[in-house]
Amino acid sequence: MKKSTIATKKLLVAGVALSAALGLGACSSGDATASDSSSSSASSSSSSSSAPDYGRPEPVASLPAIPAGGSTAVALDADFVAALGTLGLTPGTVGDATLADGSVSFPLTGGTVTLFDKDSGYRPYVQGTLLHQNSGLSFTAGETVVEITNFTVDPGSPARLFGDVAVNGAQAVASAPLFDLDGSTLNPPAMQDGTAVLQGTEVNLSPEAAALLNQTFGTDALQGGLLIGIATITVPTS
Repeated sequence: MKKSTIATKKLLVAGVALSAALGLGACSSGDATASDSSSSSASSSSSSSSAPDYGRPEPVASLPAIPAGGSTAVALDADFVAALGTLGLTPGTVGDATLADGSVSFPLTGGTVTLFDKDSGYRPYVQGTLLHQNSGLSFTAGETVVEITNFTVDPGSPARLFGDVAVNGAQAVASAPLFDLDGSTLNPPAMQDGTAVLQGTEVNLSPEAAALLNQTFGTDALQGGLLIGIATITVPTS
């Protein structure tokens, strides 16, 4: 097989697997079965290391080790930014994250994604994680600083983003569900220059994160489901 054919195949596998991972939030609850109703971030993340499942079909696409070098960028919604201003909260970045031109970007540091045929009935049909270590967001009001870092995207059902929460430098919650991901507006993957680019997933504030921020900053203005922004995932495939 020619090198150009191998490279093209790798790009297609990456695009299919990651498109499913970031778009799973578009699926309805009717897709769930008894085999996935009790799944969690931990179970889906550790699926590859669990005991053999003899009912497990062959995956249709797999990225066993997502190379570092990509990123997850979120174009912040104008209403979200306005809401922060109304509450007197100033957003910022932590670690390797960057904030420029209304978009915040977090380096992709690793992970894995495996995709099974949805029509096979095997659940969860998307398994894995996308890791963003040593970066995150901060929210500051007066002398109170909340930092959310070390993001992990879990493409389970529902698709969510987890992270560590610290208040004034002290850890408050580890691996908290911070954002809900809705892939109903996800665009088809674009393949270019050795990368897969996926744009369009909505990032929404989770009810748990809203409650924590409200309690910390003494407000009740933040609600679960608040649109944070639209994500663009750029993943190297070689």
